[in-house]
Amino acid sequence: MKIAFIGLGNMGGGMAANLVKEGHEVRAFDLASEALDAAQANGCATFGSVREAVEGVDAVVSMLPNGQIVLSAYTGEVIGHAPTDAILIDCSTIDVATAREVERLAADGGYAMVDAPVSGGIAAANAGTLTFMVGGSGEGFERAKRVLEGMGKAVIHAGGAGAGQAAKICNNMMLGIHMIGTCEAFTMAKKLGLDPQTFYDIASVSSGQSWSVTSYCPLPGVGPTTPADNEYKGGFATGLMLKDLRLAMEAAETAGVDAQMGAHARELYEAFDAAGNGGRDFSAIIETL
Repeated sequence: MKIAFIGLGNMGGGMAANLVKEGHEVRAFDLASEALDAAQANGCATFGSVREAVEGVDAVVSMLPNGQIVLSAYTGEVIGHAPTDAILIDCSTIDVATAREVERLAADGGYAMVDAPVSGGIAAANAGTLTFMVGGSGEGFERAKRVLEGMGKAVIHAGGAGAGQAAKICNNMMLGIHMIGTCEAFTMAKKLGLDPQTFYDIASVSSGQSWSVTSYCPLPGVGPTTPADNEYKGGFATGLMLKDLRLAMEAAETAGVDAQMGAHARELYEAFDAAGNGGRDFSAIIETL
């Protein structure tokens, strides 16, 4: 397929490279020249504007920082410029309302579009093992799936427009809460005299088990290799976790949900981010304990 890829940052760069490996012709755009150079080295053709990149394509994939940029890119550069038979796939993490608005505008322009945010982080983006949570029509999902399977291990239809974003923010609200609880438990276990690896061996097969324990332990040298073993570099940045928690709390307010644990997790990550830790992995919050 001929695929336009918009947004080649930490996540998008690896995703676009995997589409090339799958045999697709990838037409890439980003505002940063360094990102374009890296994409070109990975086999992508690069362009100076979104409008140029989307000419004659079968699909458009975007991975952008926020809802306002997504809305601007699609309404100003994609809709009316990409072929109307191209499937539009936004993999950014944005608010549900904006996702639904962009998909409505795309439908008005004659396009099929889905929201398909991801779970897995930079390592999974590079390895092609992301999980995609997809919102949109059944037909749009089936068309998008052909593209998304080249970048992920799981592609799941979450429901109608905006459902992918809803699944993503609910999932990451749980993750933020779980990580703080995991950090508290490992800190307390250590101060009570338990060996961290021994506690890991117990917790990872007991009722306290979670992904934050078994796959992403926040202590170095415990369990599988994680960002904790690399001074909390790489992985999932604190700033991105905070973004997702803020989106979750906005959605909770709109839906009338009293998400007290999510709100407290947001407060703790806001303080951690304000202390200059926005670029560090979110598991580094263990240092505050």
